[in-house]
Amino acid sequence: MTSKQRAYLGSLANNMDPIFQIGKASLTPEIVRALDEALEKRELIKISVLKNCIDDPKKIASVIAERTRSEVVKVIGKKIILYRKAKKNPKIALPLS
Repeated sequence: MTSKQRAYLGSLANNMDPIFQIGKASLTPEIVRALDEALEKRELIKISVLKNCIDDPKKIASVIAERTRSEVVKVIGKKIILYRKAKKNPKIALPLS
C-alpha cells in the first residue's frame, strides 16, 4: 500500500467512530473473528484500545493485521485503523500509486 493510499484511507476514517474496543482481555479469538467479519463487510474499520489494556496498540494492530490478512493504515495513540479489500462487492476504490 502506498503512502497516498494510506493518506486517502486515513481521511476516510477521520469521521468514523471506533466499532470495536479492546480491553484488558486484549485479543481473544472471538474478537479476531468479529474483526474479520467487520473487515469483509466494511473494508475500513477503526478500533479503540482502552486504557486498561496493557498491550501496545502497535503490536495489537500488527497481530490483528496478520490474523485477518488486512493492512494497518494508521495507529494514532490508542486508535487503530485497518483496511482489507472485500472479496465480494468492494466499496472503496483506492487511488492509483
